[in-house]
Amino acid sequence: MAWKEDKTSAPTHKVEQVSSHSSSPKLTLRTKLKAHCKKWWWVYLLVFVAITIILVLCLVYPIFHRIAQDNLNKSTLTITSLVLSNPKANSFHLFQNSTVGNPSAYHPQLDAFNASVALHGGKPYASIEIPHLHATRKAISIVDQDVTITDMDAFLAYNAAVLSQEEVKVNVRGKTKLHEMKFPATTVDYRKTATMKGLNKLSGFNVTSFEIKLTPDPDGANMVGEVYIPNPSDMTLSMGNVTFTNLLPATASTPSTPIGTSTLANLVLVPGNNTVPMRATVNQTLVIQAIATVYTNGMLPVDIVGESSVYDGQHLPYFEKALQGLTQHVTLNVGAALKAAGIDPSVLTALGGG
Repeated sequence: MAWKEDKTSAPTHKVEQVSSHSSSPKLTLRTKLKAHCKKWWWVYLLVFVAITIILVLCLVYPIFHRIAQDNLNKSTLTITSLVLSNPKANSFHLFQNSTVGNPSAYHPQLDAFNASVALHGGKPYASIEIPHLHATRKAISIVDQDVTITDMDAFLAYNAAVLSQEEVKVNVRGKTKLHEMKFPATTVDYRKTATMKGLNKLSGFNVTSFEIKLTPDPDGANMVGEVYIPNPSDMTLSMGNVTFTNLLPATASTPSTPIGTSTLANLVLVPGNNTVPMRATVNQTLVIQAIATVYTNGMLPVDIVGESSVYDGQHLPYFEKALQGLTQHVTLNVGAALKAAGIDPSVLTALGGG
């Protein structure tokens, strides 16, 4: 039996390739912005915070500066003690103790700064360094430094005022940084006027005791004694060797007559009463003649005028000029001093009358 070939072919499957051009939906601008913000929101937050801080500071900082300056203006400066030592022709050492009063509820910090110092109404004569200060209700400020005189004329005027006036006003000026809480530091103007007591023309100056030496000492002194100088101020002044010219006062018929000089060695005027040794070289002939002819009661009026101030061999022009503007008037019991020296004033008077 023969097999028939099955010519029936398996069904063929035609695969039809379909080309499709399917695309995603088109993104709108709004969608893009939302996606961008979702990704970068933290950057915008930081920028917003930074801008806010800057705007707040721009608004608050000027107000803070005004408040800080106003509170500083309301503060007070009181110089409780001043020591001028180691004077030289163009400098001196300053130790100054001051109290800064602050009525504000805020207690800021002030950086150290350089301040000019001047007699009120005058030019600055020096610059001093004000130390760092915590401005509590009553803060202590201490200046301890060598000071160079920058304007001698201004310093001459200051010392003339110190020696001659009852009160002296001193201006202290400078700029510094003020710190309060977390605010940025702000620059403020420090402008204060301190009032101090002066030496009031050395009012009360007197020769409290003296003796006449008929034979001068090796240094030429033929009159020695003690001088009383009150100092109502809070200042201590090292003035060196201070020399005065002694004069008989002018009369209706004669001008004032120099009769010698007196020296106060290493004079340091401290607050309160000062009693210091005096050594003088006088023209005894003129003194005896005045007692014999004019001041027959033995009481001799003498005018004492400042002449020089010398420290460690250097003239101190700022003290000399001030002292030369002052005249002290004293009356010396020369009759008693002559009698103690072995000379009878009545004999001199008789001789003068004859």
